[in-house]
Amino acid sequence: MSLWEFLETYGPLIASGTYVTIVQFLLAAAVAVVVALAAGLGKRSRNPLIRGLAVVYIEVFRGTSLLVQLFWIFYVLPLFGISLDKFTAGFVSVGLNVGSYGAEIVRGAIQAVPKGQWEAAYALSMSPAKRMRRIILPQALVLMLPPWGNLLIELLKGTALVALISVTDLMFQTRQINASTFLSAQAFGTALIVYYILARFIITPVMRWLERVMARRLGRA
Repeated sequence: MSLWEFLETYGPLIASGTYVTIVQFLLAAAVAVVVALAAGLGKRSRNPLIRGLAVVYIEVFRGTSLLVQLFWIFYVLPLFGISLDKFTAGFVSVGLNVGSYGAEIVRGAIQAVPKGQWEAAYALSMSPAKRMRRIILPQALVLMLPPWGNLLIELLKGTALVALISVTDLMFQTRQINASTFLSAQAFGTALIVYYILARFIITPVMRWLERVMARRLGRA
């Protein structure tokens, strides 16, 4: 069967799986950004409890396999009375895993803001929260965006694992098609192309556009 014949026959399944993958990616990215910002700021906190919680989260999720985390959240948490449906468990697992790496990016970018900017904010008698929101974070964001672009591509690839808990994403549909037809080259070749298109022609251009926008807002264009 040629690739075109394959797409004519199984294109709807591939399309539905791609849609689920995109939704999983967007939700996981939202989780990752929120927890990365919280943990990155928490690791700089003077409160030992907040700092300790941030460190534990980062070390646990960076130091263990995403696959194990996925199974743990979906299969083990119900034993403690916390049940998540497979769709939610999928994007939460991926988001928490990637967020642990993003937290270090956030922390590093904040620390990379020139010392003079901190001193200027102090001189203006800004509160710590206002100082961070108005002065430090906008500059740190410019430094965060390039590594976050790479991290989001890794997040996209990580969503393929949610197929192992039967989330009907692109990889799940691809495996189902392959199991029933044994057209491995066409099935997995199509999936490879779809993942590449999402990473190269959607995520990368969007992140570069955001970099340009933030640079212009800070007068660095």
